[in-house]
Amino acid sequence: MRPRSPEPLFWTLFGAGGMLAALVGPALVLILGLPFPPGALEYATLRGAMGHPLVALGLGVSVGLWLFHAAHRILHTLYDLGVPHAPWLPRVCYGGATAGTLAALGVTLAWVLQ
Repeated sequence: MRPRSPEPLFWTLFGAGGMLAALVGPALVLILGLPFPPGALEYATLRGAMGHPLVALGLGVSVGLWLFHAAHRILHTLYDLGVPHAPWLPRVCYGGATAGTLAALGVTLAWVLQ
């Protein structure tokens, strides 16, 4: 029996990250960037919001999905540019996204635990 490919999982993460980037990213810019003048959202205010575990988890997961979306795009762009299908290339792309996701979750967890 041939081993199954993890590609459907990566396509799912790509789709989720793309949807999140298309819908949530502009909404965050609109909510946090436009209605408030510069300096109105101070560090203490944002620090208080990040102290809630659900906000921190949501931010960590969002960053992770954006990273997987970017990793998938980078990998398939490299293939389209003619880079040979080396077995280490997906490991580097998705490994970087995994490391970035774990780092984002670690940072948000550290914010909550402080």
